[in-house]
Amino acid sequence: MFFVKAVRNRAGGRRTSLIREQMINDYTSPIAPPLLWEVEEDWLILGFEAVRARTADLAPGSPDVPKVVDLVCRIGELPLPPVAEHWTETRWDRFTADPAERSLFRGGSLLHTDINPDNFLIGSTRNWVVDWAWPTRGAGFIDVALLVVQLIAAGHDPGDAERCATQCRAWHQAQPGAVDAFAAAGLRMHRFYAERNPDAAWLNAMVAACQAWTEHRGIVVG
Repeated sequence: MFFVKAVRNRAGGRRTSLIREQMINDYTSPIAPPLLWEVEEDWLILGFEAVRARTADLAPGSPDVPKVVDLVCRIGELPLPPVAEHWTETRWDRFTADPAERSLFRGGSLLHTDINPDNFLIGSTRNWVVDWAWPTRGAGFIDVALLVVQLIAAGHDPGDAERCATQCRAWHQAQPGAVDAFAAAGLRMHRFYAERNPDAAWLNAMVAACQAWTEHRGIVVG
């Protein structure tokens, strides 16, 4: 049994993301299902090992929360693959207050960047991080910060969410001011997309979570 991902084999965003997932699988296999086979003809098709697991529950009190925190910490411990050396993370750059803040998001860590409950699978004996479609190179705290937002969106108090983050080494390695800059940029980003997609409930939820986080940190975001 396999889990199959496929896209039309033509230049473009979704093919690029699948190519990246294909290229880094050897390096993410400690926490991601291994890629077992691939086909590249009219379609690009990847066949991953199917795992028996369910998506994570991040609600307060859920036993999944420490498991997901552990997985995010383990992402931060993965070595940066040579193939990812030039995959610089820039998606939050346009939402910073000034160009100097962008340097705070640079780093030598492999980032997943699509941190959400659906991408964490909880099994009876092992847990997994899936959907490595947006891997980049940047500051290691970014994935941890994205988890903080998801925990707040799931109902956690911002202070409790940050206490979960402190379990990850990457959180403590952030440069001074980096977390504040990223929290503010995340709010601007989600506001931007929510204004253009007002019916997208998940975007509105992210805006609310980011707003709660910036308020907790005493950040005024214009």
